[in-house]
Amino acid sequence: MNTLRTAMLLAAMTALFMGVGYLIGGSGGMMIALLIAAAMNLFSYWNADKMVLSMNRAVEVDERNAPEYYAIVQSLARQAGLPMPKTYLIDNPQPNAFATGRNPQNAAVAATTGLLQQLSHEEVAAVMAHELAHVEHRDTLTMTIVATLAGAISMVGNFAFFFGGNRDNNNSLGIIGVLVAMIVAPFAAMIVQMAISRTREYEADRRGAEICGQPLWLASALDKIARGAERIRNPDAERNPATAHLFIINPLSGERMDSLFSTHPNTDNRIAALQAMAQDMAGGASARQPMPRQADGQRPSGPWERAAEQPEQPPARPRSNPWGRNPTGPKGPWS
Repeated sequence: MNTLRTAMLLAAMTALFMGVGYLIGGSGGMMIALLIAAAMNLFSYWNADKMVLSMNRAVEVDERNAPEYYAIVQSLARQAGLPMPKTYLIDNPQPNAFATGRNPQNAAVAATTGLLQQLSHEEVAAVMAHELAHVEHRDTLTMTIVATLAGAISMVGNFAFFFGGNRDNNNSLGIIGVLVAMIVAPFAAMIVQMAISRTREYEADRRGAEICGQPLWLASALDKIARGAERIRNPDAERNPATAHLFIINPLSGERMDSLFSTHPNTDNRIAALQAMAQDMAGGASARQPMPRQADGQRPSGPWERAAEQPEQPPARPRSNPWGRNPTGPKGPWS
């Protein structure tokens, strides 16, 4: 079923690409667009994951330079019955994460340093379980190819005015077709991204909660990530908005509403679904308590933090950085 959906998506994106080509250059432009789309589909299948990781300047890590982060992913992959994916870190203060790759055997997961610094061990585990759910559902191929082709379509649409509308091509629509391509092409590509991402995020939330065993861990993580993404810009994502739907929370500034123009479901709706799932798993109403929203910098209370059960502790030693480049200094959870 996933293979069929991917094939249908590729066909739709190719048709959209050909339509843009026709609006710009008539039948000749459409044939050129067909050849470009075919080449891009083939290239995207094998290399789109590498492109997305490169766009976000992700660096591969292992048990030597990020042992706890790597161990979390390794344990969750084993729990989900998946091959160990390649593990990447992105040096970015915005808390976020994504998965990519054409199949579970060639998958990769990436987390920002902001995610590892601002979330608890349990919350990081829940986020990575969500990303592994995308790998298990084979969403990563579809979403990564969409990111590549949507970026290309948007680029062609943005530059349509400079390449089309002249009298030498056989485009009967002329400058009107070029203007339509400039406006409609990026919008259509965005619609495809939204259709791919919004429904799959709920499924990945559900399966991720099953993998880590604690829906409230993921609910708490989504709340923290959403608030962090509102405060902290992600310059790499802003430069490559076609990749926004890959992230667990939309990394772009000003894109938080659950509307027609959002690539992600509303975070509160996702949290509510996870709380309902926790209630079903626990068989009681206590798991349905509202998510605490405290001032930035404070740790939320609730079952995912166990703060109320523990006496006040002395200040913790400072953490080492997530890259694990401080072998002689104090060891934090991500060293």
